[in-house]
Amino acid sequence: MSRAEGTEPRKATTESLARARSLRSRGRLPEAPHVPSVAALIVAHDQARRIAATVRAALAIPGVDLVLVVDDASTDNTQELARRAGAVVVRHSHLRGRAAAVETGASVIAMRDEPGRIPRAILLLDPNLGHYAIGAAPLVPAVLEGVCDLAIALTDTQAVAPGLPSKIARAAVERSTGWSPRQPLGRIRCVTREALEAAMPLARGNSLEPAMTLDVLHAGLAVTEVECDIRHKGPPIEDRTLMGRANRYREVVTAVSARRVRGSAENARSAVGRRLGRGRHEGPAAPETREDA
Repeated sequence: MSRAEGTEPRKATTESLARARSLRSRGRLPEAPHVPSVAALIVAHDQARRIAATVRAALAIPGVDLVLVVDDASTDNTQELARRAGAVVVRHSHLRGRAAAVETGASVIAMRDEPGRIPRAILLLDPNLGHYAIGAAPLVPAVLEGVCDLAIALTDTQAVAPGLPSKIARAAVERSTGWSPRQPLGRIRCVTREALEAAMPLARGNSLEPAMTLDVLHAGLAVTEVECDIRHKGPPIEDRTLMGRANRYREVVTAVSARRVRGSAENARSAVGRRLGRGRHEGPAAPETREDA
C-alpha cells in the first residue's frame, strides 16, 4: 500500500475492537455498540446484465452491511434485479450523472445510519463488475482499521495507469503532497464519511476521482492505494470514442486547475493573515524623530 506523504494515518482500531468484543462476550458491553461498517454504493444506468451479480458480490464483502444501488434513470429492469439480489434501491427519474448519484446515495446511507453509531464508510463500486466486485474487499479494512480515510483500488489491469488525464492527475497530487499515485483516476474506492464530506460538492463527470483525491488530501486526511484482484470488463463508456476521451481530458484538467487556483488563494490568505497577526501583536510603529543639526 502507498500513502500520501505528509499525512499521518489514524491509529488502527484492531486492538480496541478486539477488546470490545471480549468485554461484550462477558456481558459487560451492549451488543455491537460502535462497531464500524461499510455501505457499498453502486451507481447504475442500464446495467441489467451484471447488476445482480455485482450486488451479491458486494454483500459478500466482510464489513459491508448495506448495498445501495442508485438507478440513474435506467430504461431496463436494473432496479428490479438489484432489489431482488438484496440491494436497497433509489431511482433518479431522469439521468443526472454519476456525481449527483453518489451524492444521492451518500444522503440515503446517512439517513439509514443508526443514531449513536459510527457513520458507515462508503465503498464505491462499478455496476459492471459482476462477481469480480468481491476483489474490492481489501479496501474495507484499510478504512475501518484507520490506516487511511480514502483507499483507492489498484486493479490488476495496469500497474501504472496510462494516458494523459492520468498523468495530469498524478502530477497534481505529487505537486501537492510529494506522493505519486499509480492509478489516480481509479473509480473503485472506499472513503470515510469525513473524507467524503471534505470533497462535497463532488466534481462532475470524469473529474470526480482526481478532485476527490485532491480535496481529501488538502483537508489533511490520509489517502492510500491498495492492491485488489479486480478485472474490469473494458474501459468506461466515455473512453470508447474520441469525443469521450477529449471530454475526459478537459474535465480532469479543469478540476486540477481549479484546485490549484483555490490552493494558491488559500495560501495567499493564510500569508496575509499571518502578516496582519504579527502587525497587531507588534502594535503601532513608533513615530520617527529627527534631531536638527
